[in-house]
Order: sequence, then structure tokens, then C-alpha cells
Amino acid sequence: MVGPIDGVLAIHNAFRADMAAIDAAAASAARGISGLDATVERFVFFNEILSYHAEGEQQGVFPLLDEVAPDVSVAYAMDHQRLDDAFEVLSAAVTAHDAVETSRATAAFRFHLDTHLAKEDAHLFRIIRERVPVEDQVSMVGTMSSQMPSSRIPDFTAWIYPLLGNDDRENFTRALAMLMPWEDFAPGIPQIREATGDGFAELARRMPELANNTAHDDPRP
Repeated sequence: MVGPIDGVLAIHNAFRADMAAIDAAAASAARGISGLDATVERFVFFNEILSYHAEGEQQGVFPLLDEVAPDVSVAYAMDHQRLDDAFEVLSAAVTAHDAVETSRATAAFRFHLDTHLAKEDAHLFRIIRERVPVEDQVSMVGTMSSQMPSSRIPDFTAWIYPLLGNDDRENFTRALAMLMPWEDFAPGIPQIREATGDGFAELARRMPELANNTAHDDPRP
């Protein structure tokens, strides 16, 4: 059964996929391949989303974690600060149009991010899943999602769905639907359809309630 944490883990996979593409583009640019500036500069948006996610963890996850596993959150907060520092290094390299330093910075950022996300998946969110009631997990994810301004949600939707495989798309969408009444969730379905493209048919097959987004009554089982 899909739970709210599965949506968080799907976001982690989106971060991994996009950062891998950004890192590959930076490496190619360092080898003299042109036309990749837009991919590398996409890191600014990537880091904006990552910052909302990190703030959401600090506001929503860490307090719950401290109740069931005191002091564990300290190491993860340190990771967040290191990622902020790494962003400053990468941003400076991109601003200076230094392809070699940009490639070095993206490789370092990706390594640190992948390690941090792997630790969260295997440790932090396993503790939350095992020790925190599901209703509190839903509230936690709601706090996380509330860190993003509503004006950025369409851009976030357009960013995340192309980065996810079918299982993660389903998990993320089901987790998202847990956070709100149907009348609030349904208006966002056209954005999901557009962002998913040809993959929407498979998502709607798995979640038939998405096929009729004009229904006034909640069609969810």
C-alpha cells in the first residue's frame, strides 16, 4: 500500500535523475561540447526545489524524528548546510563561465546529494515509517509541501513528472492526493496530464480516478 513517504522517495528519485543529467551536461561542456548551457543553468531551478524540500524536512520531518529518535536529525541538518555550501561553489563557477570548475562542482554536488538521499531513504524515512503513525506522516508531508509557494507548483509539476518512472509517478500522485480533499486535488490533474505526456495513459490506468477530473464527488476508492 502506498503511503505518504513513498511520495517523498519519488521526489528523491527525481532529484537523482535531474542531477545526473546536469552533471553529465557539465562534464560534456568541460570537454568542449557546446549547446549545453541551458542544462547546466537549470541547476538554479533544481536548487530552488531542493531548498524547499530541505526546509520542509527541517520543519516537518525533524521535529517528528526528534520525538522517536532523539539527535538523529543533527547529522541530516549538517548535510543540508553542506549542500547549501556546495550550491554556492557551483553557482560561482557557472557565473564565471568556467566549464572545468563547473564540472568539478557538479560532480561534487551530485556525490554529496546521492549520499545524503541514500541515507535518508535507508535510515531517516525508515525510522519515520516504522515509528510514526500514518496520520502523522500525512501531516508531516503536508508541512513539507507547504514550504513551496503556490506560484511555483505548476513549474514543479512540469519538472517532476518527466523525471519519474511509472511506479514513482503513481506513488507521488497517490501521496499528493492524500494531502487534500478531492475538490482541491482535481484542478491539478490537467497539469499532471500535460507534464506526463504520453505516460498519462498508464498513470490513469493505475489511477482511474484521474480520467474524470471534472467529477464533483470524490471518485477515489
